[in-house]
Amino acid sequence: MQSLAATVEGYLAGLEADWRRLAELEWGLTVDVAGWPLHVGLAVRDGLLRAQAEALDADQLRDHELLHRNRGMVLARYTHAGDGTVWVEADLPPAAGDAEWIDRLLGAVVEAAGVARLRAWAA
Repeated sequence: MQSLAATVEGYLAGLEADWRRLAELEWGLTVDVAGWPLHVGLAVRDGLLRAQAEALDADQLRDHELLHRNRGMVLARYTHAGDGTVWVEADLPPAAGDAEWIDRLLGAVVEAAGVARLRAWAA
C-alpha cells in the first residue's frame, strides 16, 4: 500500500489544487465545481483507493433521478447519507492505482458532482 500512497501523493503534488495529507493513507483535495468548493476525500480502505465528496445538500435532486444517472456512470456513483445529502463515491483496486487511473477516478467524481449541481440548480 505504500507504493500506492506514493503514487497518490505524487499525483496530487502535480495538481494545481489545494490538497493535504489527513492521516496515513488519507488525503483531502479541494477544487471548484460549478462555482462551489468540492471537498474530495481520498483514502486507502479495504484494499481499495476510495474517493468521496459531498455534492449537494439534502432534497436538491429526486432519488429516482440519481438512481437513473447511476446507470450511465463509469467508476463513480451517487449515494445518499442518512440526512439526505448527495455524495459521489468511487473506488479503484490497487492494481489500477497508477497516475492515469487516479486521474480518471478523480475526474469521474468531479464530473458527477458538477452534473448533479448544475442539474439541481437548473430545476
